[in-house]
Amino acid sequence: MDEIDPASWNQLVQKDDPFLCHEFLAALENSGSVTLENGWHPHHCLMYENGQLVAAMPLYLKSHSRGEYVFDFQWADAYHRAGLQYYPKWLTAIPFTPCQGQRILIRPGLLAENIIKLFLDQIKQLSHEHSISSYHCLFPSPPQTRPLSADLLIRHGIQFQWRNQDYDNFEHFLQHFSSRHRKNVKRERTQINQMGITLQRIPGSHISHDMITAFYRFYQNTYFKNGQHPYLTPEFFHLIIKQMPQKIMLTAAYLDKQLVAAALYFVGENTLFGRYWGCQQEFNGLHFEACYYQGIEYCLENKLQHFDSGAQGEHKIARGFEPVDTYSLHWLADQKFSGIIKDFLQREKKYMQEYKAHCKKKLPFKNTSID
Repeated sequence: MDEIDPASWNQLVQKDDPFLCHEFLAALENSGSVTLENGWHPHHCLMYENGQLVAAMPLYLKSHSRGEYVFDFQWADAYHRAGLQYYPKWLTAIPFTPCQGQRILIRPGLLAENIIKLFLDQIKQLSHEHSISSYHCLFPSPPQTRPLSADLLIRHGIQFQWRNQDYDNFEHFLQHFSSRHRKNVKRERTQINQMGITLQRIPGSHISHDMITAFYRFYQNTYFKNGQHPYLTPEFFHLIIKQMPQKIMLTAAYLDKQLVAAALYFVGENTLFGRYWGCQQEFNGLHFEACYYQGIEYCLENKLQHFDSGAQGEHKIARGFEPVDTYSLHWLADQKFSGIIKDFLQREKKYMQEYKAHCKKKLPFKNTSID
């Protein structure tokens, strides 16, 4: 990313997407979080017209499938058992970030379908020349999913997100819940106060070096307790606080004036993104308060329309997060495997549709027929 002019890249980013901005992607590389050595080799695609950058696409050559949140480990295993190499593979995605958004940046006025076809043709040619098995595009926004799906297999997924239905405040939001679910949320919030824990939402410009250092210890704990190593380095967080503070908010939890937990959010034009969480020790209900309820309150106070709290988590349904469709696109050079995976994706799509309908029935609202 350091080889690309930041202003030229950022002018192509729509809706102030914090994860596609040059500062975020460069911080991933410059912090050592995304490198050739750890399996993410940057090969970003650029298109120029008369010396001006008119289209771009983040692209990585991957030697594994970790940090993607769209799981193709079974595909890789099937390749291995057939005596074929699945890695390396091409990936267009925001590393470690399962949030929908632009995946191909295109200057307004250019025909998106033509640009997308040119990029994909180049990738396919390079794949055949260098024995690269496949290309994958993860979490594109719905408007970009349609033109991409003309040449790629489409995979359907589900996430849980919050929508602002013109609520006046958090209490007004809860009034739309059934009595039982409303009481559960109020009980969860009350127990945080009873433990003496206070929360503060801190804008990026006020997050100190010591504060982000403490946050990183909490972030590490989230991985260590599951026997994993964190994807991101301490340097990454220090870089983004320095270079893009206006797009960041930290919810800090204090007990006896000591920072004991924190959740780091990113702020877009109309959407709040909940991304990283960690704590010094476990406190019952604190995760829900710091990662969900504080985020909803922030959206209501700042008139944001959506709250994307990340991948997975059926426990979000009872707290007012609705199931929404997500997508990924895939191309496999081996035609036999492409046919097999196409059949699998058709069957998986039916399951996802049934799962979404099941989740909608579990929403806490008085009227759960929300589309």
